[in-house]
Amino acid sequence: MLFLSIKQLLAKKKQSALTLLGITLGAAAYVVISCMMLGFQSFIIDQLISNDAHVRVSAREEQTTIAEMQPILFPEEPLVHWITPPSGRRDSATIEYPQGWFERMEQDPRVLAYSPQLKVQAIARRAKISIAVSLIGSDVLRQTQVTKIESDMVAGKFRDIGSSGNRIVVGDGLMNRLGARKDETILISIGKGEPTPVRVVGVFHLGIKALDDTTIFAALADVQKINQTPSRISDIAIKLVDVSAAGAVADAWQSLSRESVKSWDQANEGFLSVFKTQDIIRNAMTLTILVVAGFGIYNILSMAVASRRREIAILRSIGYEPRDIVTLFLSQGVLLGTLGGILGLILGYALARWVGTISVSKDRLLGSGTMMMSYAPVIFVKAFLLAFCSSTFAGWLPARAAGRMTPIDIIRTEGS
Repeated sequence: MLFLSIKQLLAKKKQSALTLLGITLGAAAYVVISCMMLGFQSFIIDQLISNDAHVRVSAREEQTTIAEMQPILFPEEPLVHWITPPSGRRDSATIEYPQGWFERMEQDPRVLAYSPQLKVQAIARRAKISIAVSLIGSDVLRQTQVTKIESDMVAGKFRDIGSSGNRIVVGDGLMNRLGARKDETILISIGKGEPTPVRVVGVFHLGIKALDDTTIFAALADVQKINQTPSRISDIAIKLVDVSAAGAVADAWQSLSRESVKSWDQANEGFLSVFKTQDIIRNAMTLTILVVAGFGIYNILSMAVASRRREIAILRSIGYEPRDIVTLFLSQGVLLGTLGGILGLILGYALARWVGTISVSKDRLLGSGTMMMSYAPVIFVKAFLLAFCSSTFAGWLPARAAGRMTPIDIIRTEGS
């Protein structure tokens, strides 16, 4: 049966070659596009995970409502008409009982490390230049366990901050905006009292422009002193053993506390939704190519069935069953899909490797010198299955029609 299938495909070499080319290009296109998109997505996700906490506990945020404020302001009035109803958000600047969280972190086996932080909005000044920044006070040793900030240092060491002493590390983008240099002193002001002079002991590059242009790290004690809130923290950055469990852990902890608890993917939900759109576009493009190739297979086999009606009649007459006829023509679609899928994987991998060597602007792709590519095995498995399944389905339709033919029907048709 396999021999007959190959012989019939070779009888129409040009049509078979064009159809095979369509399947090959479809599979190759899926591989290249997937490698590019998934490579970019993996890089962004790695940056989000590595540069921030897997789970973050923050001071609570509450919305002001009429039901909440009416009993407080008018406890004896059954009905009050609000000309301007209460609205807005009531934030707590600090976590109320951080020690309870610390104990929970120490006892939970899912937690790998945690770092208490105090985040405040500040103004960094050098000479006549003033820039709004995010000042993050943290425990230096714990912060290096939660994020990879130490490996992102381009000048100095993160641990040079120490436990106090008004020393800071600054994003390289912010350094350029301030026109400052390492070991230089700048002023930090948060609107309370006089500006505080601090010394730049290090420069980091996270690869995310929004952070590199606005972020300053300092010792937790120094930020608490500058903010005039001793022993207060606003966040706890947590690193888990299994990052994929971050969402479930955050949901479980949220039900136990009034603080805001969010996983990295929940905090970046809007951003990550872009990746879903990319996946839809990628799959739609590839399916379109493969559908066109599938029509080619359908056309070839339909013509083969029509031109070989006498052969089908002879095969049925000498004892071939309908399922044997279906197998004969279906195997041609399977052969085209299998061969096209394999060739597509080879071509796609070669093209993806070549694209991965293309140099691009570092600013465009967040610090990477070349195109970021992913070569995950699932890409190649999906590409082959798409090619194989579309070809098999396209071959099944005419194969089923051929299997329904009987010798007497063919003779009557030929006779007319």
